[in-house]
Amino acid sequence: MNVVHGDIIDLAENGELDVIIHGCNCFCRMGAGLARAIRHAFPEAAEADRRTAKGDRRKLGTISVAEVQRAGRVVTVVNGYTQFHWAGSGRLVEYEAVRSVMREVKARFPGKRIGYPRIGAGLARGNWEVIARVIAAELAGEDHTLVEYSR
Repeated sequence: MNVVHGDIIDLAENGELDVIIHGCNCFCRMGAGLARAIRHAFPEAAEADRRTAKGDRRKLGTISVAEVQRAGRVVTVVNGYTQFHWAGSGRLVEYEAVRSVMREVKARFPGKRIGYPRIGAGLARGNWEVIARVIAAELAGEDHTLVEYSR
């Protein structure tokens, strides 16, 4: 796992990443954190999310995808359904959902430069050490980068 500091949206728009992944809930909200920023920067990703079934627990571990064109570049935005709800106490992220999302990303985007934040470790209150191990195992052999937010 590579680690860089920056803004994942800027890195994608500048052509430094081909695919960006972020964690979503199953209710088509994209109302906080990075999901909200992606909704504003890449409305195509929010539209892909809205085309999924709202509140469907079967979405956990799946993805929706938006191919976004910016300045002559194509960026793939992956909405990874890693938590059922956006509210509640305790851990919201489901580690097996993260595993399934990453497995699907590897299968669909081999050889691409993949970037992601600390999926599930912020607002979803997951343990980053656990999540990082899952991501490293599932994206083994791929060019993948943790983007630590900084402006």
